[in-house]
Amino acid sequence: MKTLGLLRHAKSDWGDARARDFDRPLNARGRKGAPLMGKHIDEYCAQRGLRWDRILASPAVRAAETIELGAQGAGYGHALPVNWDRRIYLASSASLLDVLRDQDDAVESVLLVGHNPGLEDLIFDLVPDDGSSPLRDVVEQKFPTAAFAVMEVDVTSWKDIEEGQARLVHLMRPRDLDPALGPERL
Repeated sequence: MKTLGLLRHAKSDWGDARARDFDRPLNARGRKGAPLMGKHIDEYCAQRGLRWDRILASPAVRAAETIELGAQGAGYGHALPVNWDRRIYLASSASLLDVLRDQDDAVESVLLVGHNPGLEDLIFDLVPDDGSSPLRDVVEQKFPTAAFAVMEVDVTSWKDIEEGQARLVHLMRPRDLDPALGPERL
């Protein structure tokens, strides 16, 4: 059994029309949501004795800022060890599966930090659409910025990961922790 965490980058700034998409920073809502989600992720892991063996992330500015602010929100006084992988930037679910299949089997848990629609589609591909997952139904409504999901994947080797092999066991959105971070605010 492998554990896969997904964290979508926090809300980004669209204010500078000249900025490359890759270079877009977080906006005010994102700078508030990222530390809140970082604290939640840390608490979730502590309650379950879970430690991320590997953090894989898009090197886009908004993903890097989400990780940095999330680590601060969790109380880490140091940078987290992150494996930056350009393949994750705006990747499709199929590309994200390829990234996961490249992981060493000694790695039991991966936190993947990236973008939509790839992360959302990865949940749809890995978690069967058979009515058994109420959390999957929530993701079908939207996997918003800074959302965090955890799946248990029924494989012993990352190379064997295929569609329909996961259970979505946890989902948290910023607005679940602070209603002011909902879509109609800020």
